[in-house]
Amino acid sequence: MENTIKITRDIVYKDDLALDLYSGTNLKGAIIDIHGGGWFHGDKAKDEDLATRLAQEGYLVIVPNYRLTPAGVYPAGKEDILFALEWLRKSDYSFDRTKIAAWGSSAGGNISVEVALVAGIPAISWSGIIDLEGFILETDGNAAEKKDDLDFGSIPSANINQGGRNDAFLRWCIYEFIGNDRTLLKEATPLTRVSSKSGPIYMANSMDEFVPAEGALKLQKMLLDSGIPTTVQLVSGTLHAKGYMPDAIEPSLSFLETFLKNS
Repeated sequence: MENTIKITRDIVYKDDLALDLYSGTNLKGAIIDIHGGGWFHGDKAKDEDLATRLAQEGYLVIVPNYRLTPAGVYPAGKEDILFALEWLRKSDYSFDRTKIAAWGSSAGGNISVEVALVAGIPAISWSGIIDLEGFILETDGNAAEKKDDLDFGSIPSANINQGGRNDAFLRWCIYEFIGNDRTLLKEATPLTRVSSKSGPIYMANSMDEFVPAEGALKLQKMLLDSGIPTTVQLVSGTLHAKGYMPDAIEPSLSFLETFLKNS
C-alpha cells in the first residue's frame, strides 16, 4: 500500500529555530535529516527530496534548521541538533522511540556523525567533513582560505561542489566554523569523541571529491578499534553528497534497517 506523506512545516523546536516534519506510516522509526551547506548556508528546504524519500520508506522524518556561521560557530549546530533529538523523543508523534537515527550530507554529515558519537544512535553521513584538524594541517601553506564565488542560494544542493577537490574553499568553511580560532581545531574534530558507546555509522564519499575521503577512513578505523560497526562506501569520481545519491541511497537504507532493527 502506498505510504501517503503528510508534511508539517515550520514547527518551532528551540528559540527561533524551526523544523519540517514528514510523517507517513512511521513503522521503521524516525530520522533526523540534517541539511548540508558548509555550516554557512542552506536550510531545511534543501532536503525536501531526501526527507520525502525517507518518509516513503516508512520513517518519521524531521528536518531542523540549525544555527549557521558566522553567528553559529562550533559547537552551535551540533547543540541544536542534539536539542532536536530530545524534542523528537518528547514529542507526541507516534513512532518507536528506540529506533532513531541521524542522516546528513556534507556539513550535515559532520553533525550526524557527532550525534552518533555522543548520543549512541545510528547515523548516515554522505561526504561528512570529519577530520577538520588533519585537513587543515595537511593543506597548511598549500591553499589559502577563499570563499567560493558560487551563488549557493540559486543552485540545487545536488549540483553544488561536484567538480572535485577545492582545498581553499574547504579551508574557508572550516575556519568560519571555528570562528577563525585555530585553537578550536582539535575540539571541533569528531574523531576526538569516538568511544565504545558511539552509534554505528555509515559513511559515503567520492574518491576525488570536495571533501577528502581520508576523514571517513580514519573514523572507520577508530570505530572498529572501539568495537562499533561501521561501513565506508567509496564512489568513483568527484561527486559530492547528494550528487551520488543514486549510488548511496539503497546501501544507506539497508544499513539503517539493520541497526535500527537490532536497537
